[in-house]
Amino acid sequence: MWHGWSGWADWIWMTVGMIAFWGLLIAVIVLAVRRGRTPERTGPRPASAREILEERFARGEIDREEFEKSRAVLEAARPSKEHRSTKGAP
Repeated sequence: MWHGWSGWADWIWMTVGMIAFWGLLIAVIVLAVRRGRTPERTGPRPASAREILEERFARGEIDREEFEKSRAVLEAARPSKEHRSTKGAP
């Protein structure tokens, strides 16, 4: 009647195979969607304002006075550690 089916063992293997198939298919779809949404970060990171300022000074584009003045402005614009830690406090 069942033409070669040997009982419960075949049903168990069929169930395991079906669960593995659908699990693998869902995993592939999830990974494809995640990879499609994340930008690739293969290039170098952008230079900070301080690095750009140091490069301009090293190339001679600005003099020491301009370098010191610009560096002071950048440091003043940077939030202090105390300011960042108390920002969320009530």
